[in-house]
Amino acid sequence: MVVNEKNYYSRLDKFLRKNFQNLPLNAIYKLIRKGKIFVNGKRIKNPSYTLEIGDLVEIKENLENYNRDINNSIKPIKMDLEIVYEDKDILIINKPAGIPLHPGKGVHIATLIEGLIYYGQQNNFKPYLVHRLDKHTSGILIVAKNLESSRLLSNIISSREIEKEYITLVVGKTNKNGKIDLPIDGKDSLTIYNTIETFNTDLGFFSLLSVNIKTGRKHQIRRHFSLIGYPVVGDDVYGNKKLNREFKRHFGLKRYFLHCKKMSFSFNGKKIEAIANLPEDLKNVIKKLKEGV
Repeated sequence: MVVNEKNYYSRLDKFLRKNFQNLPLNAIYKLIRKGKIFVNGKRIKNPSYTLEIGDLVEIKENLENYNRDINNSIKPIKMDLEIVYEDKDILIINKPAGIPLHPGKGVHIATLIEGLIYYGQQNNFKPYLVHRLDKHTSGILIVAKNLESSRLLSNIISSREIEKEYITLVVGKTNKNGKIDLPIDGKDSLTIYNTIETFNTDLGFFSLLSVNIKTGRKHQIRRHFSLIGYPVVGDDVYGNKKLNREFKRHFGLKRYFLHCKKMSFSFNGKKIEAIANLPEDLKNVIKKLKEGV
């Protein structure tokens, strides 16, 4: 594929992600790592390699082994989307917990991209995901409605010109406020938090936090709070499985407690602020904590 003004992204990995959307993200990085990506005939193993208009990008691998459409049968599915904001370039939704963005391995369940494709077909646009929320994280998800806005939004997010606020519940009694700047995967990472409320229960202390992330590392909030000894409640990957089981039994939490409440940014000279209220399952947990159940 030749890089042109319509499909251009400066970083190699972003170019591949946006122009080969049937390839899962892990497959793209695997292809780069294995040396299957060539630019102007030269093997490139650096995901951040800078592309120029006119470059020839080649994938020297049989993509059928990686193609989502072939292996997971992506198809438009009618889905109730809670739309927070929409204009001709951007769609912002309140993503429910428990729904993955893309199909994974094993038994296929409805995914958000399939719901977005269906909605796009009904409204004459093609959706482009410009950032990610994990399957069990709820809240604000930004979707571009055309390639140009996808490029602009991706640049806004990667350049950190966006405010992201999350609500989470962690194990322990945190300070009134604080920041975590421990590196993640060798990269600079910054998380800032304010304590909203602390609960003293039979299982110990738990703190409800408002969290702003200034970088977008994988699982940043969950990993950062685990690293400082205050894991996110319900997180069995970085947290305490035994305590999570007890918390679920006492308070009914069926996932980890993490919700993207707000994102705000400027787009084409317009300030956009999208807010997603806390979902009912997390509200019920807070209610029970306050009642001392």
